[in-house]
Amino acid sequence: MITGGCQALHREQEQGRARRRGNLRVNLLTRPDDLSLGYYQEAFPVLRQLLLSMSRSSRIRHLVERAPVSRSVVARFVAGTGAEEAVASTRALVDKGLLASLDHLGEDTVAVEQATATRDAYLRLLQLLADAGMTRAVEVSVKLSAVGQALPGDGEKVALDNARAIAQAARAAGTTVTLDMEDHTTTDSTLGILRELRQDFPDTGAVLQAYLHRTEADCRDLAHAGSRVRLCKGAYKEPESVAFQGRHDVDGAYVRALNVLMAGDGYPMIATHDPRLVSITEELARRTGRAKDSYEFQMLYGIRPHEQERLAAQGQRMRVYVPYGDEWYGYLVRRMAERPANLAFFLRAVATKG
Repeated sequence: MITGGCQALHREQEQGRARRRGNLRVNLLTRPDDLSLGYYQEAFPVLRQLLLSMSRSSRIRHLVERAPVSRSVVARFVAGTGAEEAVASTRALVDKGLLASLDHLGEDTVAVEQATATRDAYLRLLQLLADAGMTRAVEVSVKLSAVGQALPGDGEKVALDNARAIAQAARAAGTTVTLDMEDHTTTDSTLGILRELRQDFPDTGAVLQAYLHRTEADCRDLAHAGSRVRLCKGAYKEPESVAFQGRHDVDGAYVRALNVLMAGDGYPMIATHDPRLVSITEELARRTGRAKDSYEFQMLYGIRPHEQERLAAQGQRMRVYVPYGDEWYGYLVRRMAERPANLAFFLRAVATKG
């Protein structure tokens, strides 16, 4: 355990707020390059709620997708629209010593046919990765909603069957699958499908979101030998009854969950761009005697690429989460809502027109 880790985070945040008083009248959208990260952190609670609302707005989505600058900017964060483009982009990462997890961004699944099409897209992707000889370094991430989880009636069975087919193809290709987590209403269902899938495919990865009140307990349940668990902060708009709301509370929850995973017997996958949390993870690894191959860091495609390469150069396992596909809008807006630095980086890209 790191004594005082949460308190140190809180002190740093409070000191930063004191330094940044009076900066909130700057025009966020037209002058992003003039802003320090502190501005985004100060304004972020309101901005986050706005962004999460935007992620569900079909009208705003239509406007953004048609904006001239969108495609060039999106290319920084989404690795193409097709599987071939995604594999090529991932090859460039692997050649730099990075690992990757590919996520096919499909449309909202409201019919069995769509779930089947998403399953088949993953099967094709896995074959391309196998043909390219990349499966030792590259896995896939799957959202159960995309393969049928939310369908009425037997949606969970449809999702389990499709996930099982993807896991079987991944095993044949020599790699693994991680089941992404979505909003809190799907958590029990997703963990239930994970348990079923792990009976035949025990290397299937789980994802837990630190901002949910339940996550520390879920970490304790999943921190066993052979269990791959990705810990992220969380990217959905959740009520106070189930999720921490403030940055300090979420950071503290993340550190508590991280302590559980790093002290356990599983394989933690630490999904963060926060340098403080990277440092805390490295210190926990030293204190618990973890070898560098017994955990990994994960970051998003296009976010802090130099830090990704730095960690890999130091011998850390560093996996890049690589999304691809036409349906990038919701993904990208939720990523901006996760962390002030993500929003700052994206707005700077917009300001420079990609």
